[in-house]
Amino acid sequence: MNAPLWTRTEIETATGGQVGRGVTQASGASIDTRTLASGDLYFAIKGDVHDGHAFVSAALEKGAAACVIADDQAAAFADSDRLVVVPDVLEAMRGLGIAARARSAARIVAITGSVGKTGTKEAMRLALSRQGKTHASVASYNNHWGVPLTLSRMPQEAVFGIFEIGMNHAHEILPLTAMVRPHVAVITTVAPVHLEFFPSLWGIADAKGEIFAGIEPGGTAVINRDLPSFERLCAHAFASAAGRVITFGEHERADIRAERVLVRPDDSLVEARIFGRPLVYRIGTAGRHIALNSLSVLAAIHALGADVDRAAESFADLKPPVGRGERTILSTASGDALLIDESYNANPASMTAALSNLGAVDVVPGGRRIAVLGDMRELGPDGPALHRALASAIAENHIDLVFAAGALMENLVGSLPRSTVAHHAGSSAALVEPVTAMLQAGDAVMVKGSLSMQMALVVKALKDKYGAGPSATALKG
Repeated sequence: MNAPLWTRTEIETATGGQVGRGVTQASGASIDTRTLASGDLYFAIKGDVHDGHAFVSAALEKGAAACVIADDQAAAFADSDRLVVVPDVLEAMRGLGIAARARSAARIVAITGSVGKTGTKEAMRLALSRQGKTHASVASYNNHWGVPLTLSRMPQEAVFGIFEIGMNHAHEILPLTAMVRPHVAVITTVAPVHLEFFPSLWGIADAKGEIFAGIEPGGTAVINRDLPSFERLCAHAFASAAGRVITFGEHERADIRAERVLVRPDDSLVEARIFGRPLVYRIGTAGRHIALNSLSVLAAIHALGADVDRAAESFADLKPPVGRGERTILSTASGDALLIDESYNANPASMTAALSNLGAVDVVPGGRRIAVLGDMRELGPDGPALHRALASAIAENHIDLVFAAGALMENLVGSLPRSTVAHHAGSSAALVEPVTAMLQAGDAVMVKGSLSMQMALVVKALKDKYGAGPSATALKG
């Protein structure tokens, strides 16, 4: 029988709460009754939209080991003996996360960056899981509740822990990295994301550099050598307790260097040098940005003392997460088409990368490369210019048609030849009918936009109408 994740005593000590007599142990942690499993400790977090206390009864009915609730809500659930009553539910979850980190002997990696956090985390999860019991963030749980929740779920016997850390504003990473206390901290890149909240790209670099503040003494900072902000990020690393900096990228002085990257329709090949030693490997996902981020994974693997060659071999099995490059074959009346789902989120760097991936698809004669694009949000006053700038990537990658949604995308539409603009609408919902109506055999369609633009509606409509076939090997000419 497996030992519990948390005993009653541990829950009481870590949360500082009043523990009901019916609470004995917990096998997991949750903040969402839709995914809660029997035996989970449910935290009734008060979010921007919902107050978790509204779902306490549902959590108890689903078999929650206990519900952590605020003391001012306790009277409403007085008939239950499976409660942990605390002054502040989020602080209680932070306490449990900190306790999980304190008792763990795992080697910990923290990852941040303007682009590529989740993909890099998933590549690292794949690589490390073949070398020891690995615990990692699910989805994009990288904020003020996602990080402590992920920590609180970490088994004591984990060998490796991987944590994604995100931010929208300055000083948001500091408390998160202080909880995680990584042995290795990775910055994938610094790009114009959330510019609305920063005076410049340098401000974003400083905010990302906060990740090094929590690094364990003697730990390793992993930094992209190709960045204009490289020296600035190094300054943050050298001001921390890190004992070493490892660099990656295409720069001739990078420690983990890509000498050649070949992006093919369905995968990527990398010829690299690892501290001067040649290493060639294949990645089971197409994308130059994915190939370059794989270098950061190898850097972290090296810093952890794990097997770099074995990690590189594992990349052949890497598949993109839903909404981040997932490929699906769609069946039209006249033949197959390809859907590339990049709908999870967007910023100028990731949008350019997605257009490059679409450009790498070899469409059959008569087939078209089609981009369905939604506004990129949180770019501040630079937003219109950054949208107009996408026109060059569309031309360079031989995109035949563009469907656009949102007011900011008007700036792109006005910069494109009329023959390239298929349709512009105010919302993603208004694109569903024109996009689904025009699909034909041989087409390759890529859908991308900021999360708030709900571009996943277009993806769902295409799958519903034309069927979601098995993961695609790209259409070849």
